[in-house]
Amino acid sequence: MTESLRITCPGCEAVNRLPAARRSESPKCGQCHEPLFNGHPATLTTSNFRTHLQKSELPLVVDFWAPWCGPCKMMAPEYAAAATELEPDYRLAKVDTEAEPELGGEYGIRSIPTLVLFRGGREVARQPGAMRTADIVRWVRSHPA
Repeated sequence: MTESLRITCPGCEAVNRLPAARRSESPKCGQCHEPLFNGHPATLTTSNFRTHLQKSELPLVVDFWAPWCGPCKMMAPEYAAAATELEPDYRLAKVDTEAEPELGGEYGIRSIPTLVLFRGGREVARQPGAMRTADIVRWVRSHPA
């Protein structure tokens, strides 16, 4: 039996079942036919956050940020670069705490930017403060399953 994973499409939010061995083969969504991994952080909102958190079997790294935050703006390209390095083993996503204050409150976000790593729907690590690409990648990989 081939091991498969449930992976949420960053475009249409459909949950796809994909053989684990095919993650690195540029898989596409069965519903919208867009790439499941596009090298960019997914944008999460209150309406789609739980789908990515609970239905996808990929570890989820979330950048809680705000558009008025200077360090957040400085970290944005670094975080995007980290997505290209960490996919397809991780899903990177962003939550705008200004537009989605209930998510920031639910997860106790006290400063921004804050990165939170989730596995199996549960928080496993948290890191406040802006970081460079190499530091983001190192931090994420330092918390193995």
